[in-house]
Amino acid sequence: MQIVGSIETIWRYPVKSMAGESVTDAFLGFAGVYGDRCYAFRNSAARKGFPYLNAVAQQQMLKFRPKFRDAERAAKPPNWEAAKSIAPGVNPADADPGDLLLDVETPSGEVVAIDDPALIEMLKEGLRGVNDVTLVHSARALADCRPLSMISWQTVRQIDQEFGSPVDARRFRANIYLNMSSGEGFAEDELVGRRVRIGSTAEILVLERDPRCKMISLDPETGEHDPAVLRHVAHKHQAYSGVYCAVLVEGVFSKGDAIALLD
Repeated sequence: MQIVGSIETIWRYPVKSMAGESVTDAFLGFAGVYGDRCYAFRNSAARKGFPYLNAVAQQQMLKFRPKFRDAERAAKPPNWEAAKSIAPGVNPADADPGDLLLDVETPSGEVVAIDDPALIEMLKEGLRGVNDVTLVHSARALADCRPLSMISWQTVRQIDQEFGSPVDARRFRANIYLNMSSGEGFAEDELVGRRVRIGSTAEILVLERDPRCKMISLDPETGEHDPAVLRHVAHKHQAYSGVYCAVLVEGVFSKGDAIALLD
């Protein structure tokens, strides 16, 4: 195996298009990082194929901060330890009812339950037209594309330098931020088509480069739109930054774990 880097930080986004949280350890299942995008808000006015309310339509969503009520129970499947001791490849169970309950801190500092009708009313504020918004919960990530995304700090720093001012890495909303051994920006692109081990057990296949959209133009702290960020990535890098992956072998991984090529 060739070590090509390490995990700098791990992020998951409990509610689609709301603020994410940095975690030290995570369970990586076939559907992605456990607890990632397990809630979303379906919107009747969303375009076909992408049925959920997101920060492109409601920029204020990025200022809402979800938090699981029980961080330990939300870290991995309830029977993971027992399942892996039986035999390799035993599928872990979905979360038990209540394991992934969460509350949301609103921009005003108020804390409401994820299923509080008042939260939906807040999210609808300022939307144009008729928007029938409903809460959706799923055992798998309600992502628009692939179940796992990665980007290197070197890529973010290169974009910084090219752009001429700091670019908040959170704009890219990746699950895994890498520290590549080569020290070069966009080195993760060379992993496309390769099988990679994360930590001691989890294995992924790097499928493709990540095509970017308006989301990276939104400030993750304020929700403010700056089209120059996406315009720059489009001009310099054909609108790609980071990579999408599929999960081949489930497992737990941690901040600082090695990233190794398997083939």
